[in-house]
Amino acid sequence: MITTENLTKEFNTTLAVDRLTLDVKEGEVFGFLGPNGAGKTTTIRMLISLISPTNGTATVNGFRLGQEDKEIRRTAGILTEAPGLYENLSAQYNLEIYANLNEIKDPKGQVEKYLRMLGLWDRRHDEAGTFSKGMKQKLALSRALLHEPKILFLDEPTAALDPESARLVRDFIAELSKEGRTIFLCTHNLDEADRLCDRIGVFKTHLLVVDSPARMRTQVFGRKVVFHLTRVDEMLANELGELSFVHEAKVVDNKLVLSLDDPEVHNPEIIRLLVGQGAEIQFVGELRRSLEDVYLQLVQNS
Repeated sequence: MITTENLTKEFNTTLAVDRLTLDVKEGEVFGFLGPNGAGKTTTIRMLISLISPTNGTATVNGFRLGQEDKEIRRTAGILTEAPGLYENLSAQYNLEIYANLNEIKDPKGQVEKYLRMLGLWDRRHDEAGTFSKGMKQKLALSRALLHEPKILFLDEPTAALDPESARLVRDFIAELSKEGRTIFLCTHNLDEADRLCDRIGVFKTHLLVVDSPARMRTQVFGRKVVFHLTRVDEMLANELGELSFVHEAKVVDNKLVLSLDDPEVHNPEIIRLLVGQGAEIQFVGELRRSLEDVYLQLVQNS
């Protein structure tokens, strides 16, 4: 659905996006993570054909950037970090203007559909300027969806939302994905990205890594299994460390921490060895790193 090859953007002498090569699949929720100033919003603006790249090529929903820009905008929706609403007009009229400009069939029906879905129908006659920042964000999301885009670009969709509203938006994004829409999500909320995204790209002017959250954790930190024992000594850890599939074995308090490949395959063998050595196992668990740990490690080492 979205393919880029060496996509580059320079502003005067500043390199904002450096040779981005990326392939986002149809129906995928793709997370685009990076620090402020990394070039994420610039990338979205290029892909939605709001600004032109300096070099490189891209296709969005099969349409070529720079040649079929009108078709790209017709089949894609965007929620920017700053919604840009008509503050003196009602929520309903804000959306009806957009619906009519885009020649949407049954504009009133589409406006009602999304105002209801995002919990704004009861405030439809109120001026957008009277809305909280979170409500404005939901109104802007409604606007991005009116023309039923196949691809949706979301730049910080839950910024400034209270927990209940943020959950509503996250659930909404998950439902859109189930409908087969492709979602390109920029967010600083790493827990949100972990829950929603099929794959994640970590970006800092150039692409650092692309993978699923689970595989990204494994690639950066490996997999560690913690065996909680009533008593453990260094000799036992050293013995297990000699196994071919164990990369590291150490003792932390009364816990034996092993870094190993395929815990699902090798855990039973380790348990048999421990029991054979007279160890009393209280329970076994995997030490999981957060996506925040992975992200910080990648960005700080770039």
